[in-house]
Amino acid sequence: MLTNPLDDHAQLCPLEPWQAPEFLAHIDRARPLVDPWIPWASLTTDLASATTTLQRYADLSSSDSGRIYGIRLDGVLVGGVMFTRFETASGVCEIGCWLEEAGQGRGLVTRACRALIDWAFTERGMSRVEWWVASGNTRSIATARRLGMTRDGVLRQRYPYRGVRNNSEVWSVLAQEWPPAADGGRSAPTCDDQAEVDRLTGLFMDSFTNTGGRCADLRIIRELFVPEGRIISNIGSDPVIMNVDAFVEPRQKMLTDGTLTEFSEWEVSQRTEIFGSVAHRFSEYRKSGVRDGARFEGRGHKTTQFLRTREGWRMASMAWDDEPVHVPE
Repeated sequence: MLTNPLDDHAQLCPLEPWQAPEFLAHIDRARPLVDPWIPWASLTTDLASATTTLQRYADLSSSDSGRIYGIRLDGVLVGGVMFTRFETASGVCEIGCWLEEAGQGRGLVTRACRALIDWAFTERGMSRVEWWVASGNTRSIATARRLGMTRDGVLRQRYPYRGVRNNSEVWSVLAQEWPPAADGGRSAPTCDDQAEVDRLTGLFMDSFTNTGGRCADLRIIRELFVPEGRIISNIGSDPVIMNVDAFVEPRQKMLTDGTLTEFSEWEVSQRTEIFGSVAHRFSEYRKSGVRDGARFEGRGHKTTQFLRTREGWRMASMAWDDEPVHVPE
């Protein structure tokens, strides 16, 4: 894997030791976002340590046990993804990512990770791709969900960093779970349009999260929808049709008054079609949480319509149907 286009302005490219000066300048820009979550970023503080970091991955690449790639936006290094482990004997590898502020909001990390996962499964015959993340790193967890990964478990207080012992969540996707390309060639959206639809969907899903002491905030949903937007629950015998306020208010209360805790939901697969100024997304999602003291898991399907407005893409309507809730024993 040499270079891979991510959209009309971005590319995924290998990072090598001779690029250490550029890598150091990028890490300095990214440090406020990266350093709280990725310990190796704190070790890249000068040219010598930047060279050491890239040389370590060059050595891993030469032994086929790890790799590192940069994400370039209009030629400027703004982030990257890597195989932190690549174990061909077991068929298991682990990927990670980072991004500076200038690269956010375009879906670059998600697309870059998809490229690595697809290569691992289709070209190298790997069986399992893992994603290890600190429980408080909500952005990284949201990316794992967008990639269709399943949370396998939490290792409590697994490692110390900056005076705090952090939990590690382990997410994974298996080769037999990896989906084909979404659209099948039926439509030809621009990469920027697709990225914006991805971003809006991710923000909607993420707004419900109240795991790890995080406070759910559904107010952003009002910004995602056009003012006349409608949200429809079709779970029972009759559909329940709501405007945005009627949808947000009871759920905000339930997620903040202790009724529903440790809750999150995430996409596991999606198909998006974009035609000019309208778009449609069909999603399968999963969810888990604790309601009235009882843990539950569930899954369902959403269909969402989008409109391109003067302010950009916005959601116009959403309808969903859930499968029966599963209560783990």
